[in-house]
Amino acid sequence: MKQMIALGFEGSANKIGVGVVTLDGTILSNPRHTYITPPGQGFLPRETAQHHLQHVLPLIKSALETAKITHDDIDCLCYTKGPGMGAPLQVAAVVVRILSQLWKKPIVAVNHCVAHIEMGRVVTGADDPVVLYVSGGNTQVIAYSEGRYRIFGETIDIAVGNCLDRFARVLTLSNDPSPGYNIEQLAKKGEQFIDLPYVVKGMDVSFSGILSYIEASAVEKLKNNECTPADLCYSLQETVFAMLVEITERAMAHCDKKDVLIVGGVGCNERLQEMMRIMCSERGGNLFATDDRYCIDNGAMIAYTGLLAYAHGMTTPLDETTFTQRFRTDEVLAIWRDKNAPSVNGVHQDGTCEQL
Repeated sequence: MKQMIALGFEGSANKIGVGVVTLDGTILSNPRHTYITPPGQGFLPRETAQHHLQHVLPLIKSALETAKITHDDIDCLCYTKGPGMGAPLQVAAVVVRILSQLWKKPIVAVNHCVAHIEMGRVVTGADDPVVLYVSGGNTQVIAYSEGRYRIFGETIDIAVGNCLDRFARVLTLSNDPSPGYNIEQLAKKGEQFIDLPYVVKGMDVSFSGILSYIEASAVEKLKNNECTPADLCYSLQETVFAMLVEITERAMAHCDKKDVLIVGGVGCNERLQEMMRIMCSERGGNLFATDDRYCIDNGAMIAYTGLLAYAHGMTTPLDETTFTQRFRTDEVLAIWRDKNAPSVNGVHQDGTCEQL
């Protein structure tokens, strides 16, 4: 008997990560490297891809050494198919193709959003929560139903993380370790709440108008000493997080669920977690959240989700190992969530498998 092991590659945005995970969710290694640009600047696809190319091989070596395994111990290779930025996604797709042919290992293409959810579930122990997925590129309220992760609400323009990141550029905050983190720290010093547009449309939210409004008013208010940068960060966080709590609670009522799981990079924000925890407790439920080890993009989440699929017989033929910038969460058939679905590949209920 041996535990099934997967090697996973994540490179959909400005982080390149390689993770080694077993089927029971044990993370054997999870190194990553972040492309950090100067204050006031975002990251462009071409330069980000070049960063990933420079760091991916050392990360593979580090992941295998830390996990104390060789490529012979790996059962499958997993990579992020999408969604994400095209050029960075291409790096992981090409690397996994090469390794598959060198090591004679099957490939599993993984949806980035679903990977965040499965990593959150295995780390926190959340069983069947409503999921708030918030990151630089995505904002969705999700719940599992009939074989798929259904999207009950989402942003109709930019993601909440993108809104925060772009405002950090207006204030020329550092991108190290991330602009969102630095906004969070500055917001803790805010004392004055400034009214901002609050845009909830049914189950959906909009952030572009809020960003435009605060960008225009920020310069004027700061110039006239009417507020501080901390006040603006505090006000922006309170407003956009209240919007997210509202649509999440509406989804909970619709789905008759009491628990919430927050995933994605913005899910690290302690104020968002606090606001969501209060709402959940008022409804008699629990909030499940993680820290930056698992919220932020990483290779382990790709490895684990791919391994779940592989254990149920799902692999991706070499000629289909493409990447795409648009890959909806509800396009994925989450066969591993079906309690009646038979496991294949010699997998036992305890996560071990026959030596193949």
